[in-house]
Amino acid sequence: MKKTFDANARALPHVQDLHAYVPGEQPQGEGWIKLNTNENPYPPSPRVAEAVSAEVAQLPRYPEPVSEQLRTVIAERFGLTAQNVIIGNGSDNILDLITRCYVCAKGAGHTVPSYSLYPVVAGMSGKGMIDVPFSRSMELDVEAMVAINAPVFFLTSPNAPTGVAFSLTAIEAVLQRIDGILVVDEAYVDFGGETAVALLQDYENLVVVRTFSKSYALAGMRVGFGLASAAIIGMLDRVRDAYNVDRIAQVAAQAAFEDIEYFESQRQKVITTRASTLTQLDRLGWFTYASAANFLFTEPQNGAGESGAAVAASLFEHLKQAHVLVRYFPAHPLTCSFIRVSIGTDAEMEAFLIAVTSWLNHA
Repeated sequence: MKKTFDANARALPHVQDLHAYVPGEQPQGEGWIKLNTNENPYPPSPRVAEAVSAEVAQLPRYPEPVSEQLRTVIAERFGLTAQNVIIGNGSDNILDLITRCYVCAKGAGHTVPSYSLYPVVAGMSGKGMIDVPFSRSMELDVEAMVAINAPVFFLTSPNAPTGVAFSLTAIEAVLQRIDGILVVDEAYVDFGGETAVALLQDYENLVVVRTFSKSYALAGMRVGFGLASAAIIGMLDRVRDAYNVDRIAQVAAQAAFEDIEYFESQRQKVITTRASTLTQLDRLGWFTYASAANFLFTEPQNGAGESGAAVAASLFEHLKQAHVLVRYFPAHPLTCSFIRVSIGTDAEMEAFLIAVTSWLNHA
């Protein structure tokens, strides 16, 4: 006789209510142009393959438990010490550590729209989120951020999905007035944003989070890092999984981080292609947010000059039929009339624009 077990009913209540993070669609088969998950269109530094190859012989051994060498080289770049750095299995891992350490029953704060993982990370710990909505102008509402008095506030700068970056003046205004921790998520900062790292010396309630997935082209490796006071890093280390970053990922990240010349050349390629693509969208008369990230958030208009949710959904589906994947966020009134387009190679962006022209001729 088969023994049954009601896994759903036995799960903790907050897990039963949890809605998992929904990533961008992963294409099946060949021939797709993937512009929906903000990946780098170029390969990582050639030094990465060399470092990985050399490390394979060490796989029978556990990795360095705290990624000490990687912490050290990152700290030196930013004028900090290794005690100010933590390495995560992706930056998402660090967001989870922060939540586990510092988010109380009241919940965490975040701007809306922003990275949709924040509510998931909070939900995994049985916590909620307090929303501070953006208006279409995407100006940071410092008063509202302060008023909610959250123990932790997540701020993505540059913002996702719009690409808008916030000034250090605005970020510092928040830090001066909140009692809790401000987490500045700088996943895209290398493509044009202004880093908040310099504020760490004056504000012990600041955590800056970065990733190797975007500008270093290591999305498949899952490595991120956080910068903060030694006291905060020490607390995060208490809840960090042992050996949370494997030895291959550690050496790959360090190799990519230290190849500054290659990093700069590939970063500039993305920025240049972003600018040329924006020029084409401007010629169409589409409103597009000024982006400091490796994507563009644009509001399409059909041939009749109409915009809106139905128009954006129509273009999204047309592009998909043309094997061009972009991202569409229909659930929020600020995002439902836009599509988000990751910056690919020049050839990929040309294919995207050709598909857009096809849609305009038939929409």
